[in-house]
Amino acid sequence: RHILDWAKELAGSRELLFAWTMRNVRARYQQSILGWLWAIIQPAMQAAVLTVIFTFFVPVNTDKTPYILFAYVATTPWTFFASSLTDMTSSIVTNMSLVTKIYFPRETLPAAAMLARLIDLAVAAGLLVPLMLYFGVAVTPALLLYIPAILGIQLMLTMGIGLACAAANVFYRDVQSFLTLGIQIWFYASPVIYPLATVPERFRGLYFLNPMAGIIESYRRVLLYGQAPGRELLVAAGLSLGALVAGYIFFRWS
Repeated sequence: RHILDWAKELAGSRELLFAWTMRNVRARYQQSILGWLWAIIQPAMQAAVLTVIFTFFVPVNTDKTPYILFAYVATTPWTFFASSLTDMTSSIVTNMSLVTKIYFPRETLPAAAMLARLIDLAVAAGLLVPLMLYFGVAVTPALLLYIPAILGIQLMLTMGIGLACAAANVFYRDVQSFLTLGIQIWFYASPVIYPLATVPERFRGLYFLNPMAGIIESYRRVLLYGQAPGRELLVAAGLSLGALVAGYIFFRWS
C-alpha cells in the first residue's frame, strides 16, 4: 500500500497510539523514584562529563559558546534518537503475543515507542531555556520557527530506521546488538562532542551524508548562533525522507 494510506491508517488508530505511548511512559517511570527527572538527568550528565573532558583536559574551541550549552543542545536530540531506535527495535518482539492475537496497525508499536521518547525530549528541552538565559544566549523568535522543521526531519529519520530495525529484529535477534554498536559509532560520526569546524572543508560534503550531522548542526545554528539552517538541513531532509520510505517498505514486506 501507499505510504499515505499507511499514514491515514495510523492516524485512524490515534487513540490506540496515544494509549500505547502513555503505557510505555508509565512502564518506564512507575517504579522510579526520580521519575521524569531521568529524562533530564541522562543528557545533562552526559553533557556535564563531556564539558569536564573537553574544557579542562582536551580543550575544544566552541566559538565562545560555553561547552555545557554547546553539548546539551546536541546530547538532548541525540539521546532521543538513540533511545527511540533502541525501544523501537524491540517493540514488536516484546509484544509478540499481542501481535499474533489482535489486528491493529503493527506500526503502532514502534511509533508509540518513539512518541514516548519524544515526551522525554520535551522534558529534557525544558532545561535548555534556563541554561540559555543563564549564559545570556539570545534567541530570535523568528528563528524558532525552524525548530519544528528540524524536529520533523529528525522524526522522519528515526521512524524510518526504527521501522526497519523493528521488522528485522523479528527474524534476526542480533539486530539489537548491531544497533547498539552502530549507535556508538554514529555518535562519534556526528557533531555532538565537537564543532563542525573540526571537519575539514573538503570532507563536509561526504560528512553531511550522515543526516544526523545536518540535524544537530541545524539545532546549534538556530539556538546558539542565531542563524538559519544551511544547505545541510536540506540534505538531511532528503535522506530522512528516503529512510522513512525505505523503512516503511521494508516493514510492510517483512
